[in-house]
Amino acid sequence: MQEKQKIRKKLLDLRNSLSTIEVLERSNRVMANIYGMEDFKKANVVAVYISFGTEVNTHGLIRSIIGKKEVLVPVVTNKEKKEITLFELRDWRELSSGSYGILEPKKEFIRRRGGDEVDISLIPGIAFDVYGNRIGYGSGYYDRLLKKVAGVKVGIAYDFQVVDKIPNEEHDVRVDKIATDKFVREAFASNFR
Repeated sequence: MQEKQKIRKKLLDLRNSLSTIEVLERSNRVMANIYGMEDFKKANVVAVYISFGTEVNTHGLIRSIIGKKEVLVPVVTNKEKKEITLFELRDWRELSSGSYGILEPKKEFIRRRGGDEVDISLIPGIAFDVYGNRIGYGSGYYDRLLKKVAGVKVGIAYDFQVVDKIPNEEHDVRVDKIATDKFVREAFASNFR
């Protein structure tokens, strides 16, 4: 959809204009809001993306919860089918550069896990709207994964990445909540198709 492409380009350009310091400062505020969420405090199994580039940085959060909660990270397992699978991460040193330059577990640390045991998922996006609709990079990897994942789905973004409305399609998977550097909010129930 052209409208999605426009939103994606505009917000990606804006996000990519952030300095490294701004990314870290804003990311720290996002993480403080996540740590304060009851859903996160109660969760035993956390699925969380490993950030890269100007995405909200999740490295500190992942390091801080390894050994306290079960940490599942997404890994590209089939580029042709655009599939990602969750793997358990037990130590930050198990990671190395993988698909698209994103950190993922080394082959010897592959521990595949199902999405049905997830209590909370922290999900990246380029844009979210107040209804929980999401725009990613446009390949559909996360929509395919999220259809198989249980628990509360939380979109992670900087506040300027949350817009009033994103056009959504049948295959799009909505998030339940959105956590930014300025707020945590429930997605509205209404869903326009």
